[in-house]
Amino acid sequence: MTTERLQRLRSEARLERDTILEHRMRDGEDPAVAVAEVPDVDELVVLALRDEMLEDRGRLAEFGLARLAARSGGPDAREHRRNADRVEFELLREIAAGVPELTLAVWRVSHDLDVD
Repeated sequence: MTTERLQRLRSEARLERDTILEHRMRDGEDPAVAVAEVPDVDELVVLALRDEMLEDRGRLAEFGLARLAARSGGPDAREHRRNADRVEFELLREIAAGVPELTLAVWRVSHDLDVD
C-alpha cells in the first residue's frame, strides 16, 4: 500500500470518527464514554481494509450473514461466530503483514475474536 493511500484512508477514517462522535454526543451521550467506545482512526482503517478484502474476494455478503447468524442465539450461533472470527483473523493478519504501520490497530481489532 502506498503512503498516499494510507494517508487518504486515515483522512476518511478521521472524518468518519468525528462524525460518529458528534452524533453520539448530540444524542446526549457522555463524551468520555463515546470517545472510549468509538474505534480510533487506524482501527477504522483496518476495518475498511478488511471489508475491501472481503468484497474483492466476493465474500462480503457471506461474512455479513455469518455475523448475523452468530448473533441469532440459534443452535449454530457459536459455530458461525468462530468461523467468521477465523476468516476475519486471517484477513487481519494479511493487513498487518502488508501494512506494518497498522499492526497495533490490527491487534486491537482482533482482541475479541475467538480463534483458538
